Amino acid sequence: MQMNYKKQISENCLIPQETIESRIILIRGEKVMLDSDLAYLYNVETKQLKRSVNRNLERFPADFMFRLTKEEGRALRCHFGTLKRGEHTKYLPYVFTEQGIAMLSSILNSKRAILVNIQIIRTFTKIRKMLLSHKDLKQKIEAMEEKYDGQFKIVFDAIRQLLTPPEKPRRRIGFHPQED
Repeated sequence: MQMNYKKQISENCLIPQETIESRIILIRGEKVMLDSDLAYLYNVETKQLKRSVNRNLERFPADFMFRLTKEEGRALRCHFGTLKRGEHTKYLPYVFTEQGIAMLSSILNSKRAILVNIQIIRTFTKIRKMLLSHKDLKQKIEAMEEKYDGQFKIVFDAIRQLLTPPEKPRRRIGFHPQED
């Protein structure tokens, strides 16, 4: 009995949570994952994943999965670096929301797909909880700030700065001659 439990724990740790988190991106205001990233995590070819999805399109409404537009695809390619000719697909990728990823488990029946899917859903849940706790904390601080007078203003300003992540300047891409 104990051996099965240890085996189950090791199977649940197939992929580090950080790896999954790094592959969740924000597109059209939705947290999504690319078909190629999911195929990598499920250890299948992207075309195999897409083929399975295309055979079951009725399971994937627009709020579960959508195809990127040309502009989104170009922006995504620029974000991830330079492409080498012939190494990347000519078709725009599908992206899957959390619900779409859950639906994938019904069409990909391998044991690995099921275990990876559980990890992905847990990661999405963890991110959602973190965002909610962040909002709750911010609301509590604002309520406390209204309650107390100006003597704690410096403290509240410092806390607010800690809660707001600094905006990183975007690096310009391409050749730019240096100005002297």
